[in-house]
Amino acid sequence: MGNEVLVPVKDDYLVDTLCDMGLLNNEQLEAVRAEAESQGEGVVDTLLARKMVKADDVTRARAMQFGVEVIDLTKVKPTDEVLKAVPRYVAKRYKVLPLSIDDGNLVVALSDPGDLDKIDGLQRVLNRDQIFYQVATDAQIEVALEKYYGYTEQAMERMVQELSQTQVDLTALEKTKAKTDDTELKDDDGAPLIRLVNNIIIDGFRLKCSDVHIEPMEQRLRIRYRIDGVLQEANSPPKRLQGAIIGRIKITAGMLISERRVPQDGRIQLTIDNKLIDFRVSCMPSSFGETIVLRILDKSGLRLGLSQLGFMADDQATFERCSAMPDGILLITGPTGSGKTTTLYSCLNYINRPDKKIITVEDPVEYQLTGINQVQVNEAAGLTFGAALRSMLRQAPNIIMLGEIRDLETGSIAVNAALTGHMVFSTLHTNDAPSAVTRMIDIGIKPFLVASATRCILAQRLVRKFCPQCVGPHTPIEAELRSLNITEEQLKTANYQMGKGCKACNGKGYRGRFGIFEVFALDNRAQRMVIEKCSVVELRDHACKTGMNTLREDGIRKVLAGMTSTKEVTTATSSDAH
Repeated sequence: MGNEVLVPVKDDYLVDTLCDMGLLNNEQLEAVRAEAESQGEGVVDTLLARKMVKADDVTRARAMQFGVEVIDLTKVKPTDEVLKAVPRYVAKRYKVLPLSIDDGNLVVALSDPGDLDKIDGLQRVLNRDQIFYQVATDAQIEVALEKYYGYTEQAMERMVQELSQTQVDLTALEKTKAKTDDTELKDDDGAPLIRLVNNIIIDGFRLKCSDVHIEPMEQRLRIRYRIDGVLQEANSPPKRLQGAIIGRIKITAGMLISERRVPQDGRIQLTIDNKLIDFRVSCMPSSFGETIVLRILDKSGLRLGLSQLGFMADDQATFERCSAMPDGILLITGPTGSGKTTTLYSCLNYINRPDKKIITVEDPVEYQLTGINQVQVNEAAGLTFGAALRSMLRQAPNIIMLGEIRDLETGSIAVNAALTGHMVFSTLHTNDAPSAVTRMIDIGIKPFLVASATRCILAQRLVRKFCPQCVGPHTPIEAELRSLNITEEQLKTANYQMGKGCKACNGKGYRGRFGIFEVFALDNRAQRMVIEKCSVVELRDHACKTGMNTLREDGIRKVLAGMTSTKEVTTATSSDAH
């Protein structure tokens, strides 16, 4: 286990127990006691420092003293349910590892069963009348906390000390990487740099963040995690390790560490908690060094049904009907980070059947989907969006997915494919659904082609949803109602809720996100308006009159249903205010 630094103690009972175990004799004890008193240290600490007893021995003695069981944490694997019972910040603050929950009774591992202040504090924080415990060494608990909750401050300091004593040869690492062609982060050799980078990434994943930001500042290296759309700062390593950390990530992602003047993109695969997770890595030069963003691509979100994405029943029925059409274009629009990719892939998953041939053209291919032919754009090799689209039409697909309609060439090919019997799914960057029509015309596609090909346009935003553990009834104040123009009539049937904040959501009141949507299915009148080049305002008015709920209206429905707050909807739909 190695030596441990313990708080100095003068515990006669513990020393007596060590003697009863046959680890010390009276002569040795008297000599150590005299040395400890002369140096103002605890007897147990002096015994450990002189290696007269081991940390394991002290742990067993403490367990015997209080009549509790010693546990080997290397042979224990707590379930997700058990880990959720003790939030990350509580486990790290009190240095305890949850082991099991038997008949509602929580069992944890701690190092000192005599620390009554810790035990009482833990019971108060977790709101439990009693907590059962077993004893493990400080070293085992620290390793387990790193494994299940991410790195601790002590672990970070230890790795930084090891790195400070180690000369990191990135050139040698790059050569090793080239030889092995290994795209998965490994921890086999125990190198502190590798463990440090792994822990930064793993910690973000376990916090359920969407991306990890590593940003060089003038005086420090900042680590931030985007959790439910909000950036939160994490423990950051010293500025002097900036080059080593960024170099390690670039090597693992397949980038050139010698190139620091231009942006680079790469990918990393990392197995976390027995799940293979993909990370899309972006590196860009900045004033104080290269900034790195790792986007977490977790396939579990793609298996969600459309209702789990946040669709209300009427919008879901319209979207499902349009996505099942034999031909035409279905567009998903919204700004970067609004969940377009998740919705697009979830839709492909929904319609993916053995009797349908689906081909996608993407840059990059973010998720590998079973049963779907995915083409990665390679500009250097001449495989552009246009070239891939022209070639894929000769493969006789039923459904085509185009990552984004970005110019006249890709737009024209997508429209032609839709008009020749293919169903085309793609994305655009617009603020609302009707604006997608004018965007298509602006890039050079003829209005009559846009009108003939387009079947449905979906605009979306992401809002945070209430934590299910602490959500409860809420009486809205006048300002909340006024911000969304909620009427007295709507209030009569409302189920107003609010997250109070709890250990499960780290006091935020929110956990997870879902979409608010604007589903515009083009009817004959809308198609004529597109051909006549009517304004977006006119097109929007027509869509609303024929049943389209705007982003804000859909958000209001979800506020009244108790799914999210007025603040979330107001922020996400500020451009939709009326």
